[in-house]
Amino acid sequence: MEMMVQAGFNSVFVGIETTNEESLVECHKLQNKGRNLVESVRTLQHFGLQVMGGFIVGFDNDTPSIFQKQIEFIQNSGIVTAMVGLLQAPFGTELYHRLQKEDRLREEISGDNVDGSTNIIPRMDLQVLKDGYSQMMMKIYSPNLFYERIRNFLREYNPGGATSHLEWAELEAFFKSMYLLGVRGKERIYYWRLILWTLFRFPRKIQLAITLSIYGYHFRKVSEAVQVSTTS
Repeated sequence: MEMMVQAGFNSVFVGIETTNEESLVECHKLQNKGRNLVESVRTLQHFGLQVMGGFIVGFDNDTPSIFQKQIEFIQNSGIVTAMVGLLQAPFGTELYHRLQKEDRLREEISGDNVDGSTNIIPRMDLQVLKDGYSQMMMKIYSPNLFYERIRNFLREYNPGGATSHLEWAELEAFFKSMYLLGVRGKERIYYWRLILWTLFRFPRKIQLAITLSIYGYHFRKVSEAVQVSTTS
């Protein structure tokens, strides 16, 4: 898999792109073809790496079933930070030139492939693609699936090293999350279930559980923005 190491909790960004093997061939991600990608992700997690995954929908070989398949993969793999975007064709790329020859370019690229826009004319009906993408984003960052995904990740993740403890700044963030997510948030039931579950099952991972919960708040705001952009 294509990887790029990031700072913080020994995290690594993995360009998974898609679970559709025909689409992997289409985008030349042959290193991801013919392998159990869920097990590959879990191997990285077992070695103490938090996997952040990049995914794309809208390839020529994608059908409307791709959205549910991507959701299932993201959940099963425990990829908490799943960055999903619509396929775009940057100027000068092989994809851009191919679609230009096929007269399938719509407009200039936005530069943000998670804003719900695309500069290509997809094989899939454009509205079906946008609606599927919007629903996919709302589902993976809904409190139910998001907190379930954190638990899936924490079950597999082996941080190694000494027992984690909270510094003052982290305690302050925890207390703020208690109010924002545990009192005011619509996800408060899921939040407290995760905190208690982690304290009893994996107390060494409580710091990470809190951090990921806070990430979820931000991701839900992003998914809400995508919902607005794809319906406008």
